[in-house]
Amino acid sequence: MTDVYITETNQGIAKAVDDMFTSLEKAGPILKKTKEVYIKVNGIDFKKHCYTSPAVLEEVIKRLWKIGAAKISVMENATQANMTRVVFAINGFKDVIKRTGAIPIYLDEEKTKSFQFKGKPSAAIDEKGYVLKEFRLPSTVVKLIEDRDSYTYISLPKLKTHSMAGVTLGMKNQWGFPQHADRGKDHNYNLHSKIVDVFEYIRPDITIIDGIEGTIYGHYPPTALEDRLVKRFNILIGGRDTLAVDVVGARVFGLALDEIEHLKIAYDRGLGEGDLTKINVIGKDMSQYQEKFPTDLLQEFPADVKIVRGNAMLCREGCQNNPLAMLQVLFLDHGGKGGFFIVMGKGFDKDLAMHLKQAGYSRGLVAGACAIKEVGEMLRQAFGKRNVFFSEDCNNLAQTATALFKLAKVHPLALVPISTPKLALLFVSAKLHGSKALTPALF
Repeated sequence: MTDVYITETNQGIAKAVDDMFTSLEKAGPILKKTKEVYIKVNGIDFKKHCYTSPAVLEEVIKRLWKIGAAKISVMENATQANMTRVVFAINGFKDVIKRTGAIPIYLDEEKTKSFQFKGKPSAAIDEKGYVLKEFRLPSTVVKLIEDRDSYTYISLPKLKTHSMAGVTLGMKNQWGFPQHADRGKDHNYNLHSKIVDVFEYIRPDITIIDGIEGTIYGHYPPTALEDRLVKRFNILIGGRDTLAVDVVGARVFGLALDEIEHLKIAYDRGLGEGDLTKINVIGKDMSQYQEKFPTDLLQEFPADVKIVRGNAMLCREGCQNNPLAMLQVLFLDHGGKGGFFIVMGKGFDKDLAMHLKQAGYSRGLVAGACAIKEVGEMLRQAFGKRNVFFSEDCNNLAQTATALFKLAKVHPLALVPISTPKLALLFVSAKLHGSKALTPALF
């Protein structure tokens, strides 16, 4: 049996973290020979409900110092259209790191090394049936991969469903390792296997899910809908087998292994325990988690935005839910204006431009390589290049954000809750330190 522990936060986060570490230490020491620890938080954005609780991070760091850590680093590479240095300064991570004596590592600013991932099957396949494709990992992650016996690596994700991956827990947390430019390509139905590909290169020694609250209908809930999309669970879920921890985390949402494709792929590849009957859950009776929560986006979108979905192919993991998630946020939280179209997928009516004109639309976004290839130039010829934006690859959030900001008439700085001079200073500092983050046009 594989042990997974659940501790309650009702009596305080410090106690819950201490109880978690006391349980984890039963299987042996947490610190390795260098006594250096690297913590991967979920810090995709500074938007409320999107990131690991700073209070949980702080108590984990305190506990690690208490058991003799010599050096503690907190690392992340925020989502596309953002910079990690900016996220840490806004969401509270920077303050926690400074207060506790840890070290921030902005992975988007590091030098990289290329690795191979198994992409979609084609004529040129390896012995396991996968195309080999490169992706770049930052130097800190490379160091951990190449000397796993020397350093303790802890994954500290937040309990969230995910509109593209089903859930984003310990395993999906590592999708922050590949560089931005390498994430968008093939970010389609192949996303699930690629998450596991990264996991095969580097598996955490310990995974602790911050389950104080959990998000449903995806990982990026509009604040206007937080009363419907955010649920209070008041737990931490932890263990040494990331797959087992994730299976328990998914079960808290009422989801089984077979419903989360990347977890199933990892189990089939033998990368941990995925059979819930062989996981010893200590601290909670899992039978209490009976409600099944939705993972896809809440299907409520502005009536005056024409969403055109291809009928031959449309990947939830890429060109569909990437722009739709942002669309909801811009309209519900920032007063976005409609009157435009979004075209996504593959397989469109040959008279699409005429139908859009007849419906009164003249501006829009063509999202994803499939749609751009099929109808992109035709739509630009019909409406003019300046009126039709392209978001390339399967998930280029920076280009999608640039387009939607302009189309919805929302200034990007409206999303950033700090002064423009402070943001500019952080932005320039990140660039001077080598940030390779893909960001939207700010002006």
